Amino acid sequence: MESAPGLTEQRGQKARSPAREPAPWQALPVLSEQQSRDVELVLAYAAPVLDQRQTSRLLREVTAIHPLPAHPHLKRVRRSRDAHGPHALEMLLCLVGPATGSCSLAELLPGPAVDPQGLGQPFLVPVPAWPPLTRGQFEEAQAHWPISFHEDKQVTSALAGQLFAAQERAVMQSHMERAVQVAQQAAAQGLRAVGAVVVDPASGHVLATGHDCSCAGSPLLHAVMVCVDLVAQGQGRGTRSFRRHPACSFAPAAAQCVRVGAVRKLEEAEAEDGLPYVCTGCDLYVTREPCVMCAMALVHSRIQRVFYGAPSPDGALGTRFRIHAQPGLNHRFQVFRGVLEDQCRCLDPDT
Repeated sequence: MESAPGLTEQRGQKARSPAREPAPWQALPVLSEQQSRDVELVLAYAAPVLDQRQTSRLLREVTAIHPLPAHPHLKRVRRSRDAHGPHALEMLLCLVGPATGSCSLAELLPGPAVDPQGLGQPFLVPVPAWPPLTRGQFEEAQAHWPISFHEDKQVTSALAGQLFAAQERAVMQSHMERAVQVAQQAAAQGLRAVGAVVVDPASGHVLATGHDCSCAGSPLLHAVMVCVDLVAQGQGRGTRSFRRHPACSFAPAAAQCVRVGAVRKLEEAEAEDGLPYVCTGCDLYVTREPCVMCAMALVHSRIQRVFYGAPSPDGALGTRFRIHAQPGLNHRFQVFRGVLEDQCRCLDPDT
């Protein structure tokens, strides 16, 4: 195994938790397109419930003739918007078909399946087309028609900037500061100022530190690609030599809790050759949002979480694409943006 420059300093190293307060920044989640989209509305027919004593029967009969299997989030009954109106409740009857227009109760609820006694004249109302995935979507959708919402507390906390405790933020800041420092070392070599760090969050060990090494002869050596290869070298694999770049270094297999040639005991962590995927369970800190190539490399290496500082015009983890959340891929991971964003933006004028 080739020892990378700077290995002695990094072996077995854990991130030190700074005693100082973290600088002002927010680690905000980069959610899927479904979680980030605006609420879409479709038209439906509803009718006032004139006789509340008939509500249970009407609900049962209307649901039987007009089930909504594709819209289980929609509640069938809501309170009238007019608190002083002649009726207290309104009932959702069915979604509007291709031919939109006014319909009578007899057309919407053909007998004898439904006895419309107790219902008033139907009217059109916009309802949410799909179930909400975030509290923001829920609050927007709820303004149109009552819906069910199964809240993901972690997503809500993350969007509010409350997911990480102060100690976690201090550790995250120290990792990103390391990435910023190595990016500055890359700039001193005339390379692009992008730095990255791979961390085992379970142990706190830094597994690899790297920066952009791309040039005309090696255009693929972005900082993320360098770090993935360095982690692999720490496991007895990897393909590149970075002797010319002293800031690029890796921890040995002992610090990675992986014996060379052994299988790491993590669920769904093995590749076809019986070895663990390179970055299974690891976190990546990178100063610049990864491109499509790097994002796909993170999918294939099974990264667990990515924290990036500054967005990129061609970024694939939030700006142009959200590769980490694509349902068709066989691995997805969490992404957070904004860690030391101001410092990271200063590194690269394109961000």
